[in-house]
Amino acid sequence: GTSSDQHIKDGTNNISRKASRGFNLIECHSLPISQLVKSLGNSINGSENDLGCQKDVYFFPIFLFPDIIGNHIVFSPLVIILVHDSRYRREDSLELNDMEASNRYNIDTTGLVCCWPSEEVLAYYCINHSDMFRAKKVLELGSGYGLAGLVIAACTDADEVVISDGNPQKNISINAETFGETKVKSMILHWDKEQASEILNTFDIIVASDCTFFKQFHESLARTVKSLLKHSATSQAIFLSPQRGDSLDKFLRIIKENGLNYELIENYDPTVWDLHKKYVAGDDRAWPNYDKEHCYPLLVRISSFCE
Repeated sequence: GTSSDQHIKDGTNNISRKASRGFNLIECHSLPISQLVKSLGNSINGSENDLGCQKDVYFFPIFLFPDIIGNHIVFSPLVIILVHDSRYRREDSLELNDMEASNRYNIDTTGLVCCWPSEEVLAYYCINHSDMFRAKKVLELGSGYGLAGLVIAACTDADEVVISDGNPQKNISINAETFGETKVKSMILHWDKEQASEILNTFDIIVASDCTFFKQFHESLARTVKSLLKHSATSQAIFLSPQRGDSLDKFLRIIKENGLNYELIENYDPTVWDLHKKYVAGDDRAWPNYDKEHCYPLLVRISSFCE
C-alpha cells in the first residue's frame, strides 16, 4: 500500500536515476534489494533475493493510493517494479542465448534483454489513452518484463490483462496490489502453433512493442494477431516498433497478406515527438548516436475491419 510506496520513494534519494538510452518518459530507479525487501517484505522472496537480480522501480505521475497524514489526504504515486537478472548481461545487447530462446519458442524474445525504449513509449502511450482500455480484455504480445501490460492493469479500468511471451509472472506477483479489480495473468503463446480454442478471437486490444525484430517470425506473428483479435469494428492491435531497415515494411506487407488492415502513424504523441526531434537535431545529449531508423518507434494500428 501507501507506506511501501513511500519507503521505496525515499530510498531513491541517494541513488542515481537509471542510466540507459531511451526517451526517459517515466521516472525509473534501480534500487538495492535490501531497500525493496524492507519495503515489500515477503513480496520478494526465494531466488529473487539473489544479489545478481536487479530491481528497476518505475514511478508514474498517477496518484492512486490515498492516505491520511494529519488532517490532509495525501496520494502516493503509482509504483511498478520490474525484476530481471543482470548478472551475466551487458545492458541493451543481444546475446547468443537470446537468439536460441527465440528459435526454441518460435517467438521474438528480445524483450527479455532489457526494457527497450519502445516498451517505455508503449507504456507511456497507454497511460495517456487509458479510456480505450475500459472494460476491455487486453493482451500484451512479446512482453518480456511486461511493463506495458502491468501499466494497463494498474492504470486503467481494463477487465482483464494477459501478459504473454516472456517471464512476467514474478513481476505480476510483486505488483498485484496495484491492479484493483483488473484480472491479470501470464501466458506463453507459441506464435507458430494453433492457439487454444478458448482464447481465439477474444481480445479487444492487443499491444506489443519491438516485436518485428526477427523477420522469420513476421508471418507467425501476423497470424497470431489475426487469430486472437476479436471480430469487432472497435478491436485493434497497437504495435510500437522502429523502422529498422525494411523489417517493419516487410511485416506490414505480411499483415495485408493475412487480410488485416493497418494505419502507420509517425507523430502520435507530442511529448515523444518533441524528444525525437531534439535527439535527431543533437540538441539533447541524453541519447548519443540517436538514429531515427533504429530508435524511434512508429505506431501501427492493426484491425480486421476496413475503415
